Amino acid sequence: MTTTFPWSTSGPSDRDRSPYADAVPRSFWLDSDDAPEPCAPLEESADADLVVVGGGLSGLRAAIQAKEDEPARDVVLLEADTVASGATGHSGGFIVSSLTHGVSNGLTRFPDELPALERLGRENFDQTLTALERHSVDCDLELSGEITVALEPHEEEWLADEAQELRRLGHDAVLLDAEAVRAEVRSPLYRGGLWQRSGAGILQPAKLAWGLTRVAQELGVRVFEGSRVTRLQPAGAGLGVSTTHGQVNARGAVLTTGAFRSPVRAVRRRIVPVWDYVLVSEPLDATRRASLGWTNRQGIGDAGNQFHYYRLTADDRILWGGYDAVYSFGNGVGAHMHERDATFARLAQHFFTTFPQLEGLRFTHRWGGPIDTCSRFSAFFGTSHGGRVAYAAGHTGLGIGASRFGARVALDLLARHRTEATALRYVRTRPIPFPPEPLRWAVIQLTRNRLAAADRSQGRRGVWLRLLDRLGLGFDS
Repeated sequence: MTTTFPWSTSGPSDRDRSPYADAVPRSFWLDSDDAPEPCAPLEESADADLVVVGGGLSGLRAAIQAKEDEPARDVVLLEADTVASGATGHSGGFIVSSLTHGVSNGLTRFPDELPALERLGRENFDQTLTALERHSVDCDLELSGEITVALEPHEEEWLADEAQELRRLGHDAVLLDAEAVRAEVRSPLYRGGLWQRSGAGILQPAKLAWGLTRVAQELGVRVFEGSRVTRLQPAGAGLGVSTTHGQVNARGAVLTTGAFRSPVRAVRRRIVPVWDYVLVSEPLDATRRASLGWTNRQGIGDAGNQFHYYRLTADDRILWGGYDAVYSFGNGVGAHMHERDATFARLAQHFFTTFPQLEGLRFTHRWGGPIDTCSRFSAFFGTSHGGRVAYAAGHTGLGIGASRFGARVALDLLARHRTEATALRYVRTRPIPFPPEPLRWAVIQLTRNRLAAADRSQGRRGVWLRLLDRLGLGFDS
């Protein structure tokens, strides 16, 4: 059984690069015949009651809920590129009920509110599933749960504590020893695991976004793609929202720009775009499929600070991502960040270390995408422009489920509705901002280095990480 750090500390080789040499540099989710024709851009002036900025899951859900609240409300959705082209279409496709990026993070930051947040998260999860069924949205949803695997002894202790908290908060959570976890998925690295069987599953995120776009349009939302917002400014009692070729005059706006530059300074100071990278394999044949087990098709992540996440697709490919969380100086989100050979090579190396029985498998797709990370690892909310604008930001990689809740909160903040959620400190407070450049880049690089060092040292957090813990700061994807 493995008792030492499992990953090679030597640099990747040409052998590691060979399996993805012919991979398409595009998201597997977006490289689909199911993709709809793009909507036309906004090319004129228009009036509306509400403008939603951002065509990811948060924006689509805000637009839909706004119309369901008031069917007569005139809602416009503006997307700079195409629906699902941002974090949505570049994600791993995991849906979980947590609003706090897991119970451990919730206990650290909102211990008194965590029971309520977990209950609200489960309610939001159930309502999400009900809405998908009601609107006949097909997104390859599988409620298979999620396994966190321990690769080192100290991680087994972490998982035991996590299992206890999950059960206390009402979840169906099963702690697995080495034999049990390997009976679920066969890897020589696994020492144990925690299978959360409630409030977790996998889906095809782009199909989800495309389905929600259809629902929004059927409800009367006007969707404009290729319409980047360039300016927000007060206009009488309302708001003027300028785009590259047109403008919308509205009573208010909901901003869901994710990792991309927000028009609101309070959001920009609290978000860093962290780049995550992914490989997707060719479909597994029957022999390879049998060599893995994995009959219950759970989503999987390992328990390290630098962690991998992986899952099966509907056609039995393996999506394998994570580990490196890359920040580009100055909050860079340019096209040059989509390719990072050193990370793809490391991912391939780690993949075959985890599943040596799959040696010779090829990867067909590779990509990178930005995640809107904040220092508390979970979404934050607020208003600006004299209350004319509300926002939800910083989902830090777990927005597929939580974004519906975030959209609801943003709409309630815009309407000045006091609800159970808006009264929570979780909603009323915002994370500590990241420092300006060049200090921002230096702090993030140091933190990444110390997190990697902790993984190599049985999880022991050094002076720097303990200081960040005391300040309530962190870095994650």
